[in-house]
Amino acid sequence: MVFESVDQKLPLVVIAGPTASGKTALAITLAQQFGGEIICADSRTIYKDMDIGTAKPSVEEQAGVPHWGLNIVAPGEAFSVADFKRYAVAKIAEIRARGRVPFLVGGTGLYIDAVVFDFAFGAQANEAMRRKFEAMTLSDLHNYCTKNNIILPENSQNKRYVIRAIEQKSISTSRNTAPIPHTLIVGIATERHMLRTRIEHRAEQLFANGVVEEAKMLGEKYGWESEAMTGNIYPLIQQYLAGDITKAELKAQNTIRDWRLAKRQLTWFRRNPHMLWATLEDAEHYLSQKLAPLARM
Repeated sequence: MVFESVDQKLPLVVIAGPTASGKTALAITLAQQFGGEIICADSRTIYKDMDIGTAKPSVEEQAGVPHWGLNIVAPGEAFSVADFKRYAVAKIAEIRARGRVPFLVGGTGLYIDAVVFDFAFGAQANEAMRRKFEAMTLSDLHNYCTKNNIILPENSQNKRYVIRAIEQKSISTSRNTAPIPHTLIVGIATERHMLRTRIEHRAEQLFANGVVEEAKMLGEKYGWESEAMTGNIYPLIQQYLAGDITKAELKAQNTIRDWRLAKRQLTWFRRNPHMLWATLEDAEHYLSQKLAPLARM
C-alpha cells in the first residue's frame, strides 16, 4: 500500500508508552496495514549487539516491517538526543519520500519530544560545568534535578546519564509549544495491574531468549563498565554471575526496575497535553480511521 501524496502532508504517527505496554506490536500491525516504516525512539535499542536485554523487535518483526533507529552505535559510543533528532528527522523525510507513513514508536520521552516539538540545540556542554557535576554525588545530582525541574533519565543510578540529562536541559535553546504539523500522537494507556503482569511476563521471556548468555558476551566484548552496560538488566546479571544474587532475585529485581522505569516514562508522557491516551484496541481503531482515507491500493 502506498499513499496518494509524498509531501509533508503524510502524517507522522507517534505511538508512545511505557515499557511492555504493547506499543511495538501495535505499530507493526498498523505499519503492515498502511504501508508504514517504524523509527524506534528508545535510548537502549540504539546500541549494537544489545538485542535481548533491550527487548528489540525480533528478527521476524523487523523482516515484516522496515525498522530504523536500531543498532546505530556500539556500546560506549556517544549518542545524544540531538543526534537522535537529526537521525529521526532525516528518516521521516526519507520514508515520506517513498510514499510511506513514518511511525515514531518508543518509550524514551526525550527522544520523542525532541522530534515532535522540534527541539533546537545550542552549544555543546560547558566543560567547567561538567567537571562541577562530576564532582557531585549521585544524591546531590538527584536533588539538583528536583530543584531545577529536570526529569531523571531512565537509568537514574548512572551518574553520566543524570549529568547528561542536566546538560541537555541547559543546551536546548528552544522548542515548540505545539507539535509539528501533520502529527498524530497516541499514548498507550494500560491498567496498572495489567502493565505489571506484562512486565513480569516479558522478564520471563528475556531469560527464555538467552539474556544471561548475551550479557556474558557483551561483558567480554565491551566490558562491564561500558556506559551501555550500566543500564537495563545487565548490572543485575553481572551480580548473578558473580554469585551475589540468585536467579530468582535477579528476576524479581529486574521486574522492580522495569516497573519503576514504566512509572517514570508515564510521568514524562503525561506532561504532553497533545497526547491522546487510549487502550491498545482504541488506539488501533483511532489510527486506522485516521490513516484509511489517505490510502489507495
